[in-house]
Amino acid sequence: MNPTTTTAGGADTAAVRRAIASTERPPRPGRLSTALTFGWRGMLKVKHVPEQLVDVTITPVMFVLMFTYLFGGAIAGSTSAYLQYILPGMLVMSVLFTTVYSGISLNTDLTKGVVDRFRSLPIWRPAPLLGSLLGDSVRYVVAGTVIIVLGVALGYRPEGGAVGALAALALVVVFSFGLSWVFSVLGLLLRSPNAVMNSGFMAIFPLTFLSNVFVDPTTLPGPLEAFVDVNPISILATASRSLMQGQPDGTAIVVSLAVAAGLAAVFLPITTRLYRSR
Repeated sequence: MNPTTTTAGGADTAAVRRAIASTERPPRPGRLSTALTFGWRGMLKVKHVPEQLVDVTITPVMFVLMFTYLFGGAIAGSTSAYLQYILPGMLVMSVLFTTVYSGISLNTDLTKGVVDRFRSLPIWRPAPLLGSLLGDSVRYVVAGTVIIVLGVALGYRPEGGAVGALAALALVVVFSFGLSWVFSVLGLLLRSPNAVMNSGFMAIFPLTFLSNVFVDPTTLPGPLEAFVDVNPISILATASRSLMQGQPDGTAIVVSLAVAAGLAAVFLPITTRLYRSR
């Protein structure tokens, strides 16, 4: 071994240690700033892979056009009349379907080892998890905005005006944030992103179609009508319709917020515990 090299290496090491010791340690990031940073990470992923927005742009447009112009005449007598009924429901459906992506994204990070890297950082432990869901909330806003803009372009006119439409969108986003914790649990329990996607849609599809999103419950058989009336998605659709019509249904709004809070209260601790143990 060359003693000159060893001496030089030791001198370099000593210089680095002196530089580190003489530099003030930067403050540890706060919980909110860390969570927002990870939320921004989710936005950057969309920037680099724009195809991720297909499910919040093209898919909702296809649903609105298909149901309005294929079934509108048969169900409501005209496409314009059916559009006035279905659009708030499609707002609910499109945004709720997007919540499945929260579990898929979390499972992808887990299976690729990204979560292990996050755990090695000197940050608030739940920050990556919370930040990811905050970033997904932007996707909910995009999906809801696409539906409202498309509806207005097709002739939908919310009697509640822009304020009513924005209030309905805000309510759906809050509910979706609560529901996203359910799919986060799936994302941590299942082994692959495809399994999360299949399980998530298998759960949310029946609940969405067995609701008042597409048809008036009074036209359904008695037992089915009873189920639809208590379905949380039906209650959320009713609240959204009432806000967009300028006649807020206080009971439906409060129940929707309570369900969202209940889902978060139950599944947030479960998600956090699974996140720490996986």
